[in-house]
Amino acid sequence: GAAMVARALWALLAALRAGWCLLPQSGYLHPDEFFQAPEVMAGDILNLQVYYPWEFLSSSPCRTVVFPLMTSGVMYWVIKSLQQLDVCSSCINSYTLLVSPRLLFTIFSFILDYSVYRLAPFWGADPWKALVLLAGSYVTLVFYTRTFTNTLEGLLFALLMVLVSSRKSSGSSAEPTGSSLIGVVTTAGFFNRPTFLAFALMPLLYWASLIVDSQKSIKTLINHFLKLILCACFTATVFITADTFYFTSVSLDNLYSTNKSSLIDVIAQLHEKMVVTPFNFLSYNLNPHNLALHGSHPRVTHFTVNGVMLFGILHILAIGAGFKMLKKYVHQLMLVRWCYHGPPGLLVHSEGSPTLLLFYFVPLAFLSLFSHQEPRFLIPLILPLVLFSASPNRAVKWKLLLVLFNLLGALLFGCLHQGGLIPCLFHLEQLIHSPASSSHPQHYTLLFAHTYMPPRSLLNIKKTDMHVEVIDMAGSGEETLCQTVEQRASSFTCSDCHIFIVIPGTVRATITKCGVSFRNETLIFPHLSMEDPPQIPVLSSGNWRSQLGLYILELNR
Repeated sequence: GAAMVARALWALLAALRAGWCLLPQSGYLHPDEFFQAPEVMAGDILNLQVYYPWEFLSSSPCRTVVFPLMTSGVMYWVIKSLQQLDVCSSCINSYTLLVSPRLLFTIFSFILDYSVYRLAPFWGADPWKALVLLAGSYVTLVFYTRTFTNTLEGLLFALLMVLVSSRKSSGSSAEPTGSSLIGVVTTAGFFNRPTFLAFALMPLLYWASLIVDSQKSIKTLINHFLKLILCACFTATVFITADTFYFTSVSLDNLYSTNKSSLIDVIAQLHEKMVVTPFNFLSYNLNPHNLALHGSHPRVTHFTVNGVMLFGILHILAIGAGFKMLKKYVHQLMLVRWCYHGPPGLLVHSEGSPTLLLFYFVPLAFLSLFSHQEPRFLIPLILPLVLFSASPNRAVKWKLLLVLFNLLGALLFGCLHQGGLIPCLFHLEQLIHSPASSSHPQHYTLLFAHTYMPPRSLLNIKKTDMHVEVIDMAGSGEETLCQTVEQRASSFTCSDCHIFIVIPGTVRATITKCGVSFRNETLIFPHLSMEDPPQIPVLSSGNWRSQLGLYILELNR
């Protein structure tokens, strides 16, 4: 009966994950969800006006283009093809530009569910209990349906855990296989985000210990490791070649046309321009000054704040279990030699929980070495955590707290957090492409202040169109903001020009001090800006809707 209820609950939560993606989710988590894939691909494939982040400029290539091409790139190519084939007249619009890459990531997120189902028996966890914990977590509902490189990192970590946890149908640990696939997944993960090595370390050590235990011959042992290294090298070559072609704009035609170069010359030219994005990423991020530009945090932020913010009580319970395990291990080490048999088993294959805790805490410890610590960096850890929390001897006593915590997280990050910006871009896209606008050319200036960076691709403007200008003022002070607004108002000469100012309700008063009037205003609700949070006394007054809203103000002539 309990298993049937768990299955029904998981099916319901899986439907919610897919449905909420299509709705779509209005919350905007972090600029990277747009600027590390969809925005770049919208510019390259759909020829839309976009903002290219510095990591994708040929002067400083720090991100591989392979994953953006395989995800957002493929989806944008599909909607472009559908439009060209006249399957639909307006396949490319702000909704499809937002939802199509997210939908692919949502489909991919079920790799996590598959991995949990496959791994639960191996690690002694209840499969359906683990699946409900996974599907009910707001991390899965919100973060795993977004276009983050961290999402792909989590999926590759899940695949790696499946590959290293092989088991015979009889129940005993099988002879390790999949050396080739382990090499491919580890290298792909490294090129996606070099921090993947922190996640891969424990699974790889576990796999190596399984091999050493099961192999009698040194030749078979070497064979396993050679396969892994060869496949890793091949995968790295594919990524380096793709990135080199993308970032240096080298085309094969150009290479061959240069005095009918020989193949050796072509290879030499490619080698000269070779782009290895993970090394550029590491050299940038290992510089403390560069990390400080993105925000410095205390080294314990992941342990004390981010883990709790993402996983709530499960993280706290894991810390408690970790300390217990450490205490037990130290106690075993201190026992007199004659009364203990064999080494203390931190990697004992029959004992799942201690190893799962290492799979959780070792990456956490490595990521804590860096001063820049964001919650999303930890999302791959949901897999070992739900497997650990779903072991039969660990009853989830905190069910109500878990439900409330995940409801709150889903509401905050899925709906409220910067939640007005995407609907605002949808609204402006419809305005810019309205029939009145198309028949009679108009010029639009869109000024964004105190919001996250607006993904310009959602406005669906071709690179050749010069009638829309986007100004991102970020968190500019009152003086700079008023100066820009007044400057725009004074140069407001043409009768077909429109100036829109997009600003949260919490800083709406700033604009009234600028001495300009507005023709009309649109309030988009809800919108919560953590950078300019609403004041509690104001929220309790009748003005709360305006405080939790985003204004689109049209400047008067």
